[in-house]
Amino acid sequence: MPLRDATPADLPAITAIYAHHVLTGTGTFEEVPPTPEEMAARLARVQESGCAWLVAEEQGEVLGYCHFTPLGEAPTYRYTAQDSIHVRHDVHGQGLGKTLVAALLERAERAGFRQMVAVIADSENVGSIGLHLSLGFRQVGMLRGAGWKFGRWLDVLHMQRSLGPGDKTLP
Repeated sequence: MPLRDATPADLPAITAIYAHHVLTGTGTFEEVPPTPEEMAARLARVQESGCAWLVAEEQGEVLGYCHFTPLGEAPTYRYTAQDSIHVRHDVHGQGLGKTLVAALLERAERAGFRQMVAVIADSENVGSIGLHLSLGFRQVGMLRGAGWKFGRWLDVLHMQRSLGPGDKTLP
């Protein structure tokens, strides 16, 4: 599956993929899909910060995307990133998410990050949990009842994976 950096031309597909997840799933706590303009601003912020936003495409169609951002704004987070992954609803379970996140981990490590954190917005999201486990992430925490969506409380699972030497050496 060809992967590449996202471009503004990908935004209609990215926006549609994310809107589907916002409206039908618990993998994000947003309840109103962002506008195309907001998604364009998000893409620009990620790329301007030196982080990666990747898309997977087949025959010119974007099937999924992922990106990483610094975990927080404080300078102390400069070596820790957070990933985000969304795959088109009709291609789940085909290994596309794993391919995307694996490439994202490589990009984050090359960019000098030492830790990657996955914040899984629904602790019952077995697909995302399994994907991250298969790439060496481990569960490091759970926030019980941290979100409310679709008439139910949702737990938030935190998973983490070291990149390169992780915290074993100084930066």
